[in-house]
Amino acid sequence: MRDSGRAPNPPCGILCPVCLIAFAQGTGENLLVLAANRDEDHARPTLAAGPWTDAPDVFGGRDARDGGTWLGVARAGRLAAVTNVRGGLAGKAARSRGALCRDFLIGDEDAASYGRRVVAERAIYADFNLLVCDGRSLFYVNRSSDTAVRVAPGVHGLSNAALDVPWPKVERSTAALRRALDGPPEALGPELFAMLADRSSAPNDDLPDTGLSRELERDLAPIFIASAVYGTRSSTVILWRKDGTLSFEERSFGPNGVPTGAVRRELDVPRVPSK
Repeated sequence: MRDSGRAPNPPCGILCPVCLIAFAQGTGENLLVLAANRDEDHARPTLAAGPWTDAPDVFGGRDARDGGTWLGVARAGRLAAVTNVRGGLAGKAARSRGALCRDFLIGDEDAASYGRRVVAERAIYADFNLLVCDGRSLFYVNRSSDTAVRVAPGVHGLSNAALDVPWPKVERSTAALRRALDGPPEALGPELFAMLADRSSAPNDDLPDTGLSRELERDLAPIFIASAVYGTRSSTVILWRKDGTLSFEERSFGPNGVPTGAVRRELDVPRVPSK
């Protein structure tokens, strides 16, 4: 990506969480494979992935300002992730979108019930996409919809539009995920991190139109955004296996994409019953 000398400054609202999620459920021995980049202002205080002090069974990064998270898992066999919606409702809202993930991770509602509750309460949040998984089912909620949708097995992509809208970064990441799933299991994680590190942009004709300038759309098109003020803060790969093991690996980055740390943790979660 060409560095224009200025930082992208998208309309992030209260929390600008993960801006790309490529995931697959029900593939081989994996219940869920997920690769995600979180894009955010570098000045926003953030805690690296780890057990939460006030909820030790939850593992993930944390927004140090409002206490929520963009992506996390719980030992009870729960996962939640949220993205904002580009061009959607911006500005002040009653609650940070990170609370959507936090409340699911520390709670005990199944994914379907929680999704229905979020739909009923969605007006108190700025526009969002939410994924919640309880080990048995994966549900998706978009703030503009009055229905929580059960996600079908297979490969999916989510950025700052609705689920599976084919933005260039979504198409590139899901194609890379499919190739990685077809390869040797030991190469899955490294291949997904290689995908998440892709800094290439997209041709102008392929860029989405979300109300931003063409130059800014181009700056935000890469899977990995490297800039001085706003960019990719973390890359995360989660491999949730049907045998009850879950690996969570996060790589953190500072301004201009400089690596700042890495965390890897293996968790034991409830085994998925055979059908």
